[in-house]
Order: sequence, then C-alpha cells, then structure tokens
Amino acid sequence: MLQYLYSRFYNKIFLPAAFCCFSLYSIAQENEKFISPAKDSTPAVIKKQTANKYDSAFKAHSPKKAALRSALLPGWGQIYNKKYWKLPIVYGALGTCTGIFFYNLGNYKDTRFAYRVKYNMRVNHTDSALYNDIKSNLKPIDEESLKFYRNQFRKDIDYTVLVFVLLWGLNVVDAAVDAHLMSFDVSPDLSFRIKPGHSEMAGTNGLSLVLSIR
Repeated sequence: MLQYLYSRFYNKIFLPAAFCCFSLYSIAQENEKFISPAKDSTPAVIKKQTANKYDSAFKAHSPKKAALRSALLPGWGQIYNKKYWKLPIVYGALGTCTGIFFYNLGNYKDTRFAYRVKYNMRVNHTDSALYNDIKSNLKPIDEESLKFYRNQFRKDIDYTVLVFVLLWGLNVVDAAVDAHLMSFDVSPDLSFRIKPGHSEMAGTNGLSLVLSIR
C-alpha cells in the first residue's frame, strides 16, 4: 500500500512539479541572456561625458549657494545666476512692502498718541498740555474712532511684516530654482520622435517613442 501511494505521488505530483520548475528556470535563463545586453547599451565614454557635463554645470550654478546668498541679501542669488533683470522686481517688491510698513507704523504711533491723550483728558483729566502735539488731522476725530484706527494700523503692520517675509522667501526660492534650471539641457538637440521597428530594450516589434538627448 505504501509503495503504491509513493508511486502515485512520485508520478502524479513530484515529476510534473519538477518538470515545471526546470522549464521555468530554463526560460528565465534564456530571457536573462537575451535582455542583459540591452540593459545598458550606452557606451561608458558617453555616460562619463554626460555625467561630467552635468556635474560641471551643477557646480557652476549650485542651488545651495544661490539660495544661501539670496537668504543673506535679496538679489544676491539672482546676481549669482546672472539674472540681472530680476533685481528691479526683487527690490521693487521688498521696497514697496518696506514703505507700506513705515507708513502704517507712523500712523499707528500718531493714532495711539492721540487716543491716549484724549482718553487721559476724559478719564484722568491729565495730559491736557499734550493736546497741541496731536496731529491736526486727528484732533477732530473722536476717541472711539482713534481706538479703531490705532488697532487697524497695528494689524496692518503685522500683515506687512508677514508679506515682507514671504517676499524674501520667494526671492530665495526663485534663486534656487533658477540655479537648478541652469544645469538642464534645453538646446535644439533635444528631440522626441516615433520610431517603428524592432525594440532592443523590449525585445518586440512595433512603434517606439524615443526621446533623444544629445
């Protein structure tokens, strides 16, 4: 009985499984032999020249250096990337923001002073001598309106500082992106075409989409 079961197991299960495994292994070996030459058909000299070209361009326009310089001084990264036409945009944006900041700061101080003087005159009956120091355009304004304007100018100062920081950050990002793009090849040698025939990489016949970078 045991010999009969062993014979059936050997003939019905073991032999077919072994045959399948051997067949799959043989197919895998043949595919490996066929595909391996096409894995990297680029000559080593061309690969080395391309790598050296990219490395030299990357070192010549380092994004890290551009970002660091723009972070230290706005526009310095644009000068490093030789994008001089961006300097008026950078300094125009930051200069406008700075002007708005000082405008809000001056109005905040004036309205705060006027509100404090009128408040003390009404509640504590003091600071009456300082009334003449209030700006002439603020004297007719009532106390509650002065308080509202003071708070509004205080918010505008905060917003202006936030916008200034964002503009400074955009200046850094712009310099880093420009430095990255300086190492990209955008010459007319870049081409995209459809190539019919045999594909060495896929091992089949048909249409191939080929992007040539020379």
